[in-house]
Amino acid sequence: MAEFYLETERLILRDWREEDWEPFFRHTNTPAVMRWLGGVLGKDNTRMTCDSVRERLEGFASDHGFTFWVVERKGDGGHLSGEILGFCGLKRANQPGGPQGDMEIGWRFRKDSWGKGYAREAAQAAMKAGFEQFGAPHMIALTVEGNTGSWGLMKRLGMVRREDLDFPSDDFGAHGTIIAYSITREAWEQGQGAA
Repeated sequence: MAEFYLETERLILRDWREEDWEPFFRHTNTPAVMRWLGGVLGKDNTRMTCDSVRERLEGFASDHGFTFWVVERKGDGGHLSGEILGFCGLKRANQPGGPQGDMEIGWRFRKDSWGKGYAREAAQAAMKAGFEQFGAPHMIALTVEGNTGSWGLMKRLGMVRREDLDFPSDDFGAHGTIIAYSITREAWEQGQGAA
């Protein structure tokens, strides 16, 4: 399978490399970043560990040809700085009780990159890849009600709230219900024409 690689104006979305994991977890496994995702990952005393997250992300890539790719910031003048900002990409929805098999877009970014438009830039590129390269008829995104930053981005991406797809889950900690947003290929294409 060919390596996934996609450039935007300021970012690179690409497959994971061995050297990516340490800086990714160092910058994103923090109380602020993990607040709405079930809390900081433990070594072996919680239901989710850094190793299990890595296994899941690598499994998505091998099973489907796409995953939540590493997001790297470009340097000035087009040179790569190699700085890992987080991840953004696609997977097949697989949470118990939720929509199964739909293409799901998701992201996680380090706190010092928030508010700079990186998540939106990466998500727009991942969404385009999902529809154009991987042939998704529609796409969903999942979060919890309190995570206003996440569902705010979903709305800015043209996604609409889908209460009919909400489901109870403790996957994101004690928040109770996972809420869903979605966008159809047709709605995405219309939005592209307006852009």
